[in-house]
Amino acid sequence: MATVVHSPWSPLRHTPFRWLWLASIASNIGTWMHEVGAGWLMTSLSASPLHVALVQVAGSLPMFFLALPAGALADIVDKRRYLLLVQCWMALVAMTLALLTLLGLINVPLLLLLTLGMGIGTALMMPAWSALTPELVEKADLPAAIALSSVGVNLARAVGPAIAGMLVSLSGPWLTFALNGASFLAVISVLWLWRRQLTPPVLPAERLLGAIRAGWRYSRSSRPLQAVLVRALAFFFGASGAMSMLPLIVRQELHGSAADFGILLGSVGVGAVSGAMLLPLIRRHLHNDRLVVLASVLYALVIFALAFVRHFALLIPVMLVSGAAWIAVLSSLQVAAQTSVPSWVKARALAVYILVFFGSLAGGSMLWGSIASHSSITYALCVAGAVLLLGLCLTPLFSLPVKEADDLAPSLHWPAPVALDSRHHDRGPVMISVEYRIAEADWPAFQQAMAEVRRMRQRNGAFSWGLVQDSEDVQCWQEFFFDESWLEHLRHHSRVTRAEQRIEAGARRLQMAGTPVRIRHLLAPMASKNPPSSA
Repeated sequence: MATVVHSPWSPLRHTPFRWLWLASIASNIGTWMHEVGAGWLMTSLSASPLHVALVQVAGSLPMFFLALPAGALADIVDKRRYLLLVQCWMALVAMTLALLTLLGLINVPLLLLLTLGMGIGTALMMPAWSALTPELVEKADLPAAIALSSVGVNLARAVGPAIAGMLVSLSGPWLTFALNGASFLAVISVLWLWRRQLTPPVLPAERLLGAIRAGWRYSRSSRPLQAVLVRALAFFFGASGAMSMLPLIVRQELHGSAADFGILLGSVGVGAVSGAMLLPLIRRHLHNDRLVVLASVLYALVIFALAFVRHFALLIPVMLVSGAAWIAVLSSLQVAAQTSVPSWVKARALAVYILVFFGSLAGGSMLWGSIASHSSITYALCVAGAVLLLGLCLTPLFSLPVKEADDLAPSLHWPAPVALDSRHHDRGPVMISVEYRIAEADWPAFQQAMAEVRRMRQRNGAFSWGLVQDSEDVQCWQEFFFDESWLEHLRHHSRVTRAEQRIEAGARRLQMAGTPVRIRHLLAPMASKNPPSSA
């Protein structure tokens, strides 16, 4: 995918994006300081590799339970107010951890519990934050905005660990937690002052459970999104070995200090920022798939180097390379995830991507920590590197999608159905039948085209779909699908994209000339208030 980027900084001309980007850098610096403080504090409280790895697990575990609900909430409520509440929660948790650590009351269970609390906040925040980006910039600036967000995270990754290493050496981990809590005030202030322009919705907001079901149906029926998810799982599961084992390598095998740990993490951030600046040039010559493959191989080599290199100075360039490889994969997958889904389900789809991301990191970290506990750090890292390389075998089967922004715009080509009184919006289920007349010679092509139509209906809300042929009039085919209610069917109308309009047109081109396609809407009967008594 050759992409011409006029300026990687062009999204900063949009004032809301610029201020939120700067505030997020301050917050991310605090987050990385927290990561260093928590990882180092756990090595002080316990020498068990499993306990150290569980810090990352506790931060990632809430994604398994909260990613989809958080994505659904982000799609149906005011994102600004929602993010304000979540940021306040995370500031409170961080300050509590700082106070307990300062007073000497912290222990392994409390550290894991409060890290879990931070993970809950992260799980609730990330889908909404990711889905906010398209609202802040123009479509043409979206890839650059995503890349800038990654640059901000990794700029913080370069600065935060270095600062945290010095602070831990001078005063202990409590100060890193306190500064992390204070850093959330930057985002809270910008969100409080931002006057978000809201378009009044035409239809009532989705209910939470219905929104979750719709997001799940879309995710399991969208091949482009599934390709991104599989590739993310293949990379992050193996790649998690590097960061989960790094605190143990520094403390137990290099006998280093917190400052040394911070320098290595800072090197990752420097490498990531440098790599992000080169990405626009690299993408002009490399397709996303090839870029992800090359960066994955580089990251596997980094993991093997961590397994055997035990000289601090040599590990600095290794971590620089790891940062560049990480940002190449991460930004490629994030751009693919953002641009492969329409706006109505964006936060929910990104929630599934985030679920895979954190789930891979949590599962991988737990596995590599367990292996290191029973054998050695070197052996665990070798297995992690081998798993990462094996994951590249999935590349030919799951190519990353390339989508034009206009393809995902609503087509609005379906004719408006007969209006029903709003009191009947919850009436359902609704069966929609579409009758075709297809010549015998076109039956194989028609059935193949309808397979794509089935996936289209299901990802836009249909919970059941079928295609049948009339036994008496064999040229008559009938497609039918079910939406949960009349209101859900109205939403289905607004969800069909221009790309899906072409899918539908591909099937209808096979319709026999001179015969219109017949569409009917069949509703379940209304419940009778006074059902007749049986005789």
